[in-house]
Order: sequence, then C-alpha cells, then structure tokens
Amino acid sequence: MPRLEDAQQTLLPSNLKARTQTAWDDFTDFALRDNVLEVAVGLILASAFTTVVSSFVDDIILPPVSLLSPSNNNLDGKFAVLRGRGGGPYATVKDAREDGAVVMAYGEFISKIIRLFVIALALFVIARAYGWAASDSVIKKQVKCKYCRKRISEKAKRCVNCTSWQDGREG
Repeated sequence: MPRLEDAQQTLLPSNLKARTQTAWDDFTDFALRDNVLEVAVGLILASAFTTVVSSFVDDIILPPVSLLSPSNNNLDGKFAVLRGRGGGPYATVKDAREDGAVVMAYGEFISKIIRLFVIALALFVIARAYGWAASDSVIKKQVKCKYCRKRISEKAKRCVNCTSWQDGREG
C-alpha cells in the first residue's frame, strides 16, 4: 500500500510549493506596502469622519436652518407631478412614484444642495480650527505662476507646470 505522501506527490505538480510561495510573497509585497496600508487606514478614518460630519450637519446645524425657512420646513416633501396615472393628488413623493407617476422632486434636490453647502462650511470650520490648534494649516495658500499663470503652492520655488523658478532666477 502506498504511503499518503507518495500519493499526494503524484497528484500535485512538483513545483506547486514554489509557485504557492512565490504567489504568497508577491501578495504580501503588494498588500503590506506602506502606501496600501496608509490608503486602507485613511479610508477607514474617512468613513468614520463622514459619519461624524453627517451627524453634525443633520442633527446640529440643519434643524436651526430649517427654522429660518419662511415656508414649510419639509423641503423633501416638495415635488411636482409631471405626468400622473390618474391616481389623484399624492401626499408624498413615494406615493406618486409607487403609482407610476413621473415626479420632479425639486425639494429633495434643494435639500441636498443645502446639505452640500452646510457640509462644506462645516469642513471648512473644522479645517480652520485644526490649523489654529496644530499651527499647521490644512488649507494651503496658492498663488499664480508668473509665467504660465497656473495655480501653485505659495511656498513653491519652481512651478510644477512650466518648471520656471519663482524667485526670479530666470530673466
């Protein structure tokens, strides 16, 4: 009766162990590089930060903003039926869509635009506060290159676009 090791050797290619080891080494070289790990950590932190900023905007900033609106505070409920199916007047966008009506939900669009600006403003305030607390600004000042007129960092010595010196070495 053949030994188990002999039977396995006949079923598997002779260089399988070497190919598997090479594939594993290639995978670890790719997955454990610094930039891949940094991107993974950055994405995880960005996801958590997105949740915090969304909650800040939805739960803290938007409720007082909705009180300032002179009309009905429910912007998401504003819509126009462009073509109905005869189901009559609809109370919500969901009811109209379920009935098969063609709906222009302009209230949702306006609400999302307001949300975008409020999130942008909140992120700007957070970036300014971080710059003040850490003495390292996230908001980088940019100027136009004297030669190609493209925007570059204020601290740049050479333009990244046209490679001209910004300190007047080229005359």
